[in-house]
Amino acid sequence: MPGMAASPKIFEYLEFPDTITVKHLSWIPPKPDESISSYAQRMSQRVVETNVVLLGVSFGGVLVQEMAQFINCKKIILVSSVKSPDELSLPMKLAQKTQAHKLLPTQWIKNLETLALFVFGSRIQKRVALYQKYLSERDPVYLNWAIDRIVHWGGCTVQVPLVHIHGKQDTVFPIKNIAPPVMEIEGGHAMIINKKTWFNKHLPNIILAK
Repeated sequence: MPGMAASPKIFEYLEFPDTITVKHLSWIPPKPDESISSYAQRMSQRVVETNVVLLGVSFGGVLVQEMAQFINCKKIILVSSVKSPDELSLPMKLAQKTQAHKLLPTQWIKNLETLALFVFGSRIQKRVALYQKYLSERDPVYLNWAIDRIVHWGGCTVQVPLVHIHGKQDTVFPIKNIAPPVMEIEGGHAMIINKKTWFNKHLPNIILAK
């Protein structure tokens, strides 16, 4: 599951052995005032396989944790994400109380450069052109919903093993806020794209590990 506003193209550089069958999920329009749990249940209907490994990037990582409540899942892998509300950034925690995020019209985030900074973090600001194709979900209704749901995420109980992979230079979810267990690697919030060598070497083993 890709991150907020992103398409499955963020996974285009990942390579898997024939023993792993990959299914890419993409964002669907939320219903008015829909809870993240309800959204996750609808998204889960797209997963007909059983005993799956769910991988989610950023907000997609939050979503796959919610999806695991509804499907037969054997493992969750989070990349550049959070596994509890305590790991959210300070601005997001402040927004929970002030509702400041609702004062900003999401039309501003439809600007590609601004959206890239918001989704991928400050380290991406000189590489916006490289990521145009990855940011396909720019509808203000969806963005309003997604921002509000991540800010107000209350967490959920995960009953299966969880592997958390996080970049030491992540500016969206700073590593200092990420509680163990976590697998720290060099990289920023967009490392699923620009750290393909590391992921192609290690991710298949992480998926297949008992």
